[in-house]
Amino acid sequence: MSEAAEHVLPAGATSVRRSRDVPLLVERARAGDPRAVARLITLVENGDALLPAIAAALAPYAGQAQVVGLTGSPGVGKSTTTNELVRALRAQGHRVGVLAVDPSSPFTGGAILGDRVRMQDHATDPGVYIRSMSSRGHLGGLAAATPQAVRVLEGAGCDVVLVETVGVGQAEVEVASLADTTLVLLAPGMGDAIQAVKAGILEIADVFVVNKADRDGVDATVRDIQGMIALGERGPGQWRPQVVRSVAARGEGIDDIAAAIDKHRGWLVEHGELRRRQEARAAAEIEAIALGTLRARIGSLRDGTELATLATRVAEGALDPYTAADELLAQLAR
Repeated sequence: MSEAAEHVLPAGATSVRRSRDVPLLVERARAGDPRAVARLITLVENGDALLPAIAAALAPYAGQAQVVGLTGSPGVGKSTTTNELVRALRAQGHRVGVLAVDPSSPFTGGAILGDRVRMQDHATDPGVYIRSMSSRGHLGGLAAATPQAVRVLEGAGCDVVLVETVGVGQAEVEVASLADTTLVLLAPGMGDAIQAVKAGILEIADVFVVNKADRDGVDATVRDIQGMIALGERGPGQWRPQVVRSVAARGEGIDDIAAAIDKHRGWLVEHGELRRRQEARAAAEIEAIALGTLRARIGSLRDGTELATLATRVAEGALDPYTAADELLAQLAR
C-alpha cells in the first residue's frame, strides 16, 4: 500500500484523489487502494469538515491493529530500525502501516519528509503503506492528526502500525499514550550514567533498543539501562522492560526486536492491559477533540465583546480571573 506503489485500480479509482465521498473512500481503503488511504489521511491532517464522518465510518475497525511506537533522540537510527522492522513484519505476512513524523519549520511551516526517502525499500510493496507527516509545530514528538491517521490505517486493514516520532528530548512522551508497545531507541555515547535515571522518555519504554551496538561503549549503555530498570518498583506479574541490542544498518538484532514486541503483546493480552491501554487512548482522543472544540469556541468569542469585556474588568481589578473564567464558560454553554 505504499504511496509510491503502482497498482491496477478498480474502475473509478482516479476520482478517489479528490473525492469527498467518505463511504467510497473507506471502501477503497479497505480494498487496499493507497490513493484512498492517502486521501483520508490528508482530510484528517487538514482538519476537514468531513472528519466526524470519517471517524464514524472507521469506528467499526478500531483496535484491530497492533500499534508500535518508536522514539528516541535524533540520530539513534529510528528510521533505519523502522525500515528493517517493516521487512521483518512483512516476512511474517503482516500488512504494515508506517506513520513517520518529521519536524516542521517554526518559521515557514515547511518540512523535509526524509523518512519517505529512507524507506524506499518498500515503495513497491502493496502490503506496506508509508506516510510521512509534518509535526506542524505540535509538541510531544507527534503530529496532532497522528491518532486519527492511526485509525485510518486500522480501517485500511493494517495488522501492525509503526509510529515513528520526530527526534525527541527527555520530556516528549506523547507516543506512549498512542502505542500498545513503545520502543525507546538509544545509542552508545548518550552521555553520563545519570541520564539513565532521569524522569521522562526512559520511563515510557516497554522495550529498550540499544542501536549501533557495534560502537564502543555499548556494554556501559546496556548496563546503565538495566540498572535503571532494576531501580523501578514492580509488583508480581508486572512487565519488566526488555533490553535489545541491534545494528539496524546491517539488519542485525531486528528479529530480537520483533520477538520482544511479540512478547510484550502477549503480556498485554494475558493481563488485560491491552484493553486498558486502548480505553485510555480513546479517552485521550475524546478529551483532545472536546478541548479543541472549546478552544475554537473561545477563539470565536474574541471576535465579539464578551471576552474583551471580561479582560477589561480583570485588568481594572473589578473581577478576579477565576470568576471571569466561570462567566466565560457559562457563555460557552449558552
